[in-house]
Amino acid sequence: MIEFWLSAGLLCLVAVGFLLIPLLRGRKLQAEEDRTALNVTLYQERLRELDLQHQAGTLDDARLQTARDEAARELLADTEGSGEAKPAGRLGRKVPMVMVLSIPLLGILLYTQFGAIDEVQRARTFVGEPRSIEEMTARLEQAVQSNPESPEGWYFLGRSYMAQERPVEAARAFEQAVKVAGREPELLGQWAQALYFAGGKQWTEQLNALTGEALQADPEEVTSLGLLGIAAYEEQRFQDAIGYWERLVAVLPEGDPSRQAIAGGIARARQEIDPQAGGAAAAQTPEIGSLQVRVELADSLRDKVQPGDTVFVFARAASGPPMPLAVKRLTVADLPAQVSLSDSDAMMPELKLSAFDQVQLVARISRAGDAKSGEWIGQGEPLANTTQAVQRLIIDSADGKQP
Repeated sequence: MIEFWLSAGLLCLVAVGFLLIPLLRGRKLQAEEDRTALNVTLYQERLRELDLQHQAGTLDDARLQTARDEAARELLADTEGSGEAKPAGRLGRKVPMVMVLSIPLLGILLYTQFGAIDEVQRARTFVGEPRSIEEMTARLEQAVQSNPESPEGWYFLGRSYMAQERPVEAARAFEQAVKVAGREPELLGQWAQALYFAGGKQWTEQLNALTGEALQADPEEVTSLGLLGIAAYEEQRFQDAIGYWERLVAVLPEGDPSRQAIAGGIARARQEIDPQAGGAAAAQTPEIGSLQVRVELADSLRDKVQPGDTVFVFARAASGPPMPLAVKRLTVADLPAQVSLSDSDAMMPELKLSAFDQVQLVARISRAGDAKSGEWIGQGEPLANTTQAVQRLIIDSADGKQP
């Protein structure tokens, strides 16, 4: 905002300058007028002195006329160039001065009333790419605070809270989005999902009403279908879970990476109903769109870590945003371990592993449990997100607190 007010101040100075120019010129003309009046007064006094000398007999008629002519020539020489000067009235000086003082105040008043200072501030909030999901969440919080009537702001804030496993706050954000934008099916589904996880995965009449209303308005609303399948599976209503998830798979695009995770859920539900049939179906489900990573700890670090230290295994874009695209959490006691990273492990729905052709695998040990910085780290070379071979990742270097 400093740049904006500096620019506005410079424009005010330019406007004031245009008003001061005639005012200063008026003062110059007034000075010339005063000088001319003084010269005329001196001329008249000179004529009176000459008349007195003529009456006293010290000047004859010829010398008197000569002296009068000389005084007239001096007056003309002194007043030369000022004949076009017009006297500036008092009103002509006062009006510009009043305008000089009032223009900046009037400009601020009008811009406050009719300007777009709020939009400028909101635009500046999102200048530059956020370096972490926490920074992005903070920006969204500022955006909805300055513009609480923005349904998009509340919606993306809710998604950001969900990515950080803050379902209680996410539920409030989605509720506000519904109040502003109306009872859109997608918003109702997101609200229900946040309430479900905020309530400890306990199904309630409110959740039943929200998902029912969403599916009645849009039978293909994906969040509600997925949530109903999860709730049915948790309550061991496996056949109902299969039904909801099959409806969900039917409406997802062929290339959607979420289809793999849903297919896996269907296979597990069938295995619960019929272990033999379900096991065979699960064996036929290919692992597509995931990276297999084997994480090991260098022998030189075994005496420098503790079994309870947190290990974050994640993939990030080789060229793109620094936030992890998929992440798994282990402990040092679990090492060596093999994990799978896929879109189902995404921290943010908008940033998925499948959306970036080249990714980098990273394993970080953090005694404080901070995924952004720690004590020790292991990093792999960039590789394609479709790589099928198991990638070996050795934690062997001091962590430089890379994002």
